[in-house]
Amino acid sequence: MPLVAVDINLDSPQTFHITEQMKIKAQELRTKEHKKKEVEEKKLERQREKERIRASKDLTEAKQILESNEKQRYLALKKKEKEEEKRAREKILKKLEHDKVERRSRLGLPPESPSVKPATHLLQEKTLQTSLPLKSVTNAEQMRECLRSLKRNHQNDGARVRRAFETLLIYVGNIAKNPDEEKFRKIRLTNPLFQDRVGNLRGGMEFLELCGFERTEGDEFLYLPDDKVDMEILNTAGSELKSAMTNPFFGLLSV
Repeated sequence: MPLVAVDINLDSPQTFHITEQMKIKAQELRTKEHKKKEVEEKKLERQREKERIRASKDLTEAKQILESNEKQRYLALKKKEKEEEKRAREKILKKLEHDKVERRSRLGLPPESPSVKPATHLLQEKTLQTSLPLKSVTNAEQMRECLRSLKRNHQNDGARVRRAFETLLIYVGNIAKNPDEEKFRKIRLTNPLFQDRVGNLRGGMEFLELCGFERTEGDEFLYLPDDKVDMEILNTAGSELKSAMTNPFFGLLSV
């Protein structure tokens, strides 16, 4: 191939000048991009705010439900405590009346003539007696009797009784919160701490058995099988324990 001479100018190329119009256009593009970014950020912020409002609303509703349930449990507990107090007062009044009769007898005084009750009062009393159902031994009543027995048998050691109630409440509460955790449903009977706080107190073991616990072969453990976890029974047990711990008249009655 023959070589062909080409004349190329290697001098510096012509300088590229940025005009004022180009600067204005670039500024407009930057401004437009900035505004677009602001719009997107505001949109995201509105979306995040909606999410926060929805989450806050859900949390408020859940809190209201929990408060409502807690209020119902509190009212039920208070009602039960009032009934206990009423029966305790009635028992005390009967005891005072009995002591009064014995004092008059020791002093050689004739017994007081019984006051005549109004006919309406007699009618109301008769109606009340006939309308009351026969006593049905429910699980709650059996639990209550176990706790009464425990308190009566150790009435001179209030601290030990309260510690036993607190320990039982911990057992029940752990299972209610973690029903699938086997470690909360299994108690070693030879555990010295368990024996000191619950096992050696009459009524403690019986209370746990009413909650569903069973003795394993060899009496090594108290075990609550997974399929026998009953939340209603556990809630009842918790209510009875709280009543026993807060009601000063608890254990004064024999029912």
